[in-house]
Amino acid sequence: MLNKFMKRGNRKGSKSDDLAFPPSNRGSGVVASSNVVVNHASRVGVPGSGGPNATPQGVGGGGMIVAAPPTGSVESLPLFKDVPTGERQNLFMRKLQICSYQFDFSDTLKSVREKEIKRQTLMELIEFIQSGSGKIHETVQEEMIKMVSINIFRCLPPSSHENTGVEATDPEEEEPFLEPSWPHLQLVYELLLRYVVSQDTDTKIAKRYIDHSFVLKLLDLFDSEDPREREYLKTILHRIYGKFMVHRPFIRKAINNIFYRFVYETERHSGVGELLEILGSIINGFALPMKEEHKLFLVRALIPLHKPKPVGLYHQQLSYCITQFVEKDYKLADTVIRGLLKYWPVTNCQKEVLFLGELEEVLEATQAAEFQRCMVSLFKQIARCLNSPHFQVAERALFLWNNEHIVSLIAQNRSVILPIIFEALEKNIQSHWNQAVHGLTVNVRKMFLEMDVELFEECQRQYEDKVSRAKEVEEQRQLTWKRLAEVAGEEDMVTT
Repeated sequence: MLNKFMKRGNRKGSKSDDLAFPPSNRGSGVVASSNVVVNHASRVGVPGSGGPNATPQGVGGGGMIVAAPPTGSVESLPLFKDVPTGERQNLFMRKLQICSYQFDFSDTLKSVREKEIKRQTLMELIEFIQSGSGKIHETVQEEMIKMVSINIFRCLPPSSHENTGVEATDPEEEEPFLEPSWPHLQLVYELLLRYVVSQDTDTKIAKRYIDHSFVLKLLDLFDSEDPREREYLKTILHRIYGKFMVHRPFIRKAINNIFYRFVYETERHSGVGELLEILGSIINGFALPMKEEHKLFLVRALIPLHKPKPVGLYHQQLSYCITQFVEKDYKLADTVIRGLLKYWPVTNCQKEVLFLGELEEVLEATQAAEFQRCMVSLFKQIARCLNSPHFQVAERALFLWNNEHIVSLIAQNRSVILPIIFEALEKNIQSHWNQAVHGLTVNVRKMFLEMDVELFEECQRQYEDKVSRAKEVEEQRQLTWKRLAEVAGEEDMVTT
């Protein structure tokens, strides 16, 4: 109960897996009502209180603090279309000032008029940027980034277990915290997105304000629990990476550091999936031959992401990134497969199913030489999966033989692979409880028989010899225990 109270959220909605623009309000139109400006002469009460809920923030040069508007003490601002072109830059600055005021959204009945005024102002700024009515001056760009920073850069609310001190729950079962100020926050993100993608935005000027510090703070926000916010962040960061080439190495390094902290320290981060979606697009654009820096990123950051327990939350995106690396450079297949084996789950059957699916995708892009380097350790693990009492694991392992490329690799190396998995196949046929697994095993066994009858018969003979020896050992062990019991019984009789 306390957990739900602290979160004040609704259940997480579905989100797209692509890097398309998030939904915007462009289609809804802008209400043709006037915006407002502060009447500083009518300030009342505590300086900077600005009515019941507005929070004063710095806008303009020198970090000037502007008081928020008291309720009812506002003046109308004209729309952009109603003023001469020469005055629009100044009007833009005044509208930015309005948008720098923040309001308390914990009570929906407070400052309703002021909140609506800010929302309408943000929508008009978005339309102005999107319409390409003219380049905005450098000073105005600086003030706009300041306004965006004031609105989006904030301390994120703690997770439920951090708030209450209770033991952390499974992230998959937690209800996400939905940001109450989203009606304003969404429009601020939309404004930033339109500014970044605008053809009128000169990167030589914009990079002075969208700098490393700004990008780093943007990356910190990926830990937001609100999926709507992470979707916008994903799109904006991807656009920044594409447009600001000077920031590319820094962004990759910063994402790297987030992954290190997630894997080796916290194992809790809400935005790993979104960051991986961005990386999937980045990896797709890597030039060949691949830089050593990128290969180290694969080994040190991406492969270890298989280790954390909540890997299921982002495994689809992770698997795509890993497969992209192998498709780009097939020589990395051995490194990737050995990495998967290193982090292979021991007791988590659902993770095993995910790993087997990823393994199939990697093997599809694997060439014969790389396959031969890792096939012994690989098929020892597959043999264990074949005998798994969890039918989904055994079934998913057997599905590997439905892939023509994998079957061709197995056929080329059958003299090594069949002796490794023959025992697992026989055990399934003799004793596996699931009928579907039993049927699939019979099919795989038949496939090996058709590949090489002589090899199959040799493996069968060795297996029968092994079973026979094991039976003899067991009989000898039972006989020994029987003799010990008889001796112990005789001693008891003598004692009595």
